[in-house]
Order: sequence, then structure tokens, then C-alpha cells
Amino acid sequence: MLDPNCSYCAEGELVAKFGIKICELPASKVYLFKEQSHKGRCIVASKYHVSEMIELSEEERNAFFADVNKVANAIHNAFHPDKVNYGAYGDTGHHLHFHLVPKYKDEFEWGGTFAMDPKQTTLSDQEYEELIEALKANLK
Repeated sequence: MLDPNCSYCAEGELVAKFGIKICELPASKVYLFKEQSHKGRCIVASKYHVSEMIELSEEERNAFFADVNKVANAIHNAFHPDKVNYGAYGDTGHHLHFHLVPKYKDEFEWGGTFAMDPKQTTLSDQEYEELIEALKANLK
């Protein structure tokens, strides 16, 4: 079931406020997070409008985590972070999604928790496109 008021379900202007769609995988939609204080930060959102993992069948949950793993591998291959942090928030937006946040030693927020939206680094359209292409090349 989709919710027309949910940014991940409706996409369009709602999701464009914070993300750029990269692609769809078997169980998810993948977005480049516009705020790029952490080069390569992405969101992996379930194709199903569920708030909690427990609302997915075991098969759906396994497929979702396979997608999260695939995106994490693409981030590692494209951008070579020292670590990827994973965050699953949703107190106000009740749609299962994970933030995959590449962390780089001696750079922004290394050794600490990443901010939800630090509003520090936005890119040009060309720079966003370059990041998306690097990720797509590694999602195959």
C-alpha cells in the first residue's frame, strides 16, 4: 500500500526537497541525499509503505537488507570511505528507510554520530550527477 502524503511513496516534489532518485532495486528505492557533508550519502527506502521492519514478511525483509548491502558495497567501491554508518529514523516520517552515511577519517563528524541534516554541503547539478553515475556504475 502506498501513502500519497509520504515522500518516499509520492516521490516528486516531496522527495526532491532532500533527495535525488538514483534507481529502484528489487525491494527498495535508492536516493542520493542532497546534503553531501558525507560524500556519497544515500537513502535506501522500502518499496512498501511500512513503518517498521516487523511489518515486512521474512522474504521482503531479507530482500530489503540485500538492497541495503548492495548500496553499501556501491558506496565502498565508488568512494572508498573508511566506514559506512547506518541510520534508521522515522519518528515523523513513517516509511522504512536507512541512511547510509560514508565516514572518512579526519573529516566531518568522524568518531561521532552523523547529523540528520547538517545543511552544510550542497552541490551543483553536475556534481550530483557525477556522484549518481559513480554509484550506478557500482550497483550493477
